[in-house]
Amino acid sequence: MPEIPVALPDRQPALRVMPLPADVNHHGDVFGGWIMAQVDIAGATVAMQRARGRVATVAVNSFLFKQPVSVGDVVSFYAEVVARGRTSVTVNVEVYAERHPSSPTTVKVTEATLTYVALDQHGAKRALPDYP
Repeated sequence: MPEIPVALPDRQPALRVMPLPADVNHHGDVFGGWIMAQVDIAGATVAMQRARGRVATVAVNSFLFKQPVSVGDVVSFYAEVVARGRTSVTVNVEVYAERHPSSPTTVKVTEATLTYVALDQHGAKRALPDYP
């Protein structure tokens, strides 16, 4: 699939990281599981803000890998709440890779939707607080 350069969204990312050599397979591509873990972290940060506390991942509703990620890419994760229930928050996460600094190109590499549930101090589900 050819890379189509895009611009980064005009907002702050929930997370920015650079994969290390230990994060790649024998072909030099970053493991999908590494990207999935980072997506979960990025999604959880906005879910925790909305829930005003502890959350747990209850579902990975969709996950699409569009392009590979390589060592040296700067990977940005943009997350936003797209739905809420009584105890749950659904978050979309878009992932972009800024390719090699010598000739910068930005491409969208992954998109995912995850659902988190708000938890109390004992780990039981709790209602989300009213949003101001």
